[in-house]
Amino acid sequence: MSKIEDQLPGSTMFELRGKQSVRATFKISQKAIDSIGLVAIHMGIKQKSLFDHIIEDSDALGSLAKTIRIRQFKKIPRKQKTFVLSRKTIESLGAISQASGTPRDALVEYSIKKLESIIYAEKEKHKERKILHKEVIDHFFQGRVLYKKAIKILGKEDPFCRRIGKAILDCQKREAELSDFIEKSKILENF
Repeated sequence: MSKIEDQLPGSTMFELRGKQSVRATFKISQKAIDSIGLVAIHMGIKQKSLFDHIIEDSDALGSLAKTIRIRQFKKIPRKQKTFVLSRKTIESLGAISQASGTPRDALVEYSIKKLESIIYAEKEKHKERKILHKEVIDHFFQGRVLYKKAIKILGKEDPFCRRIGKAILDCQKREAELSDFIEKSKILENF
């Protein structure tokens, strides 16, 4: 065994080689491009990791290949897009493509379609988050009202009021974070 393999527990050179990043270009629909980008951005997952997840299961990919109708696939307007994938994912994709006689582009297109259920579920959650966000804003507003009341009764320098003031500042930071999240999630609304 080499010294590198000795230093990396449970890893072999073959396993490490499979994790190498490679670029691959596919001709897929704009909707597929948007889907992979949306899930990656919204969920904070790298596109490479998403591809690894949706393509790495060879059995599922082989089953998917059997359901693809090439004539239907050829009717979809497509454009070229380059992605970074792991070498293992691209090799798996190539092997299934060759074994099933299905183009790699079609396998990628239909694999990405699996993400649509996640997107639609997140879209529904987004609606609920917006409602909850309004409730949180109202709650924080009530906290500010209570803080002003406490200042009138106890004075701004009272230790109790200072602690409420710190809590209000923390709430303002959290409110800003929640608002940013809601704003970034608006991309789901038009999907």
